[in-house]
Amino acid sequence: MELLLVEDDAKIADFIQRGLGEQGYRIRHCLRAEEAVLAAREGAPALAIVDIMLPGQDGLSLVQQWRSQGMGFPILMLSARRSVDDRVQGLRLGGDDYLTKPFAFSELLARVEVLLRRSNRPPHAPEHTLQLADLVLDPLGKQASRAGRRLQLQPREYVLLELLLRHQGRVLSRHQILEQVWDYRFDPQTNVVDVLICRLRNKIDKGHPQKLLHTLRGIGYVLRID
Repeated sequence: MELLLVEDDAKIADFIQRGLGEQGYRIRHCLRAEEAVLAAREGAPALAIVDIMLPGQDGLSLVQQWRSQGMGFPILMLSARRSVDDRVQGLRLGGDDYLTKPFAFSELLARVEVLLRRSNRPPHAPEHTLQLADLVLDPLGKQASRAGRRLQLQPREYVLLELLLRHQGRVLSRHQILEQVWDYRFDPQTNVVDVLICRLRNKIDKGHPQKLLHTLRGIGYVLRID
């Protein structure tokens, strides 16, 4: 399995390459975002690890470029920046997870494994479409629409929407969503759930008078008709 590493710091790149190589992964290393764009075109990796601070084009714009081109492989972002705003921006632009430097290799490996496990998980059995009001999801075709208009969902947004539709009317806690969407059995102390909910809400509710995705502060999230 080939992973793409975009990191200009030689010591950190060597640390990651050695560790993941010992776990049986093949690593393609790029020093710059421009190289990574070409590498992904030649063959999409199973997963990309991207440093935000890169010479020339930065990691955030690289992630945004990949997503705008329809590339759906999972992306783990690395950065020495610890502010919540930086993490939120990275996740909103299409990143799947965020790890701050310095980090233990065991945590990096765990996050890589979780992202790969999630992206390789087989789909649910497509017994029928899932629907709430004019929101429809087709598990077989992996498509969703609202009022007959197709929704352009990123992979993790689709997983979250399917989870909420299968439990429509039931409030799901932040911890439940972390377990089902990220496979986390612990709280990584980030607001990835809030960010993903915000992205999904903008896609399914924006421009519609009837809102379907609701937040119950301190409790969780629910898809229902009020």
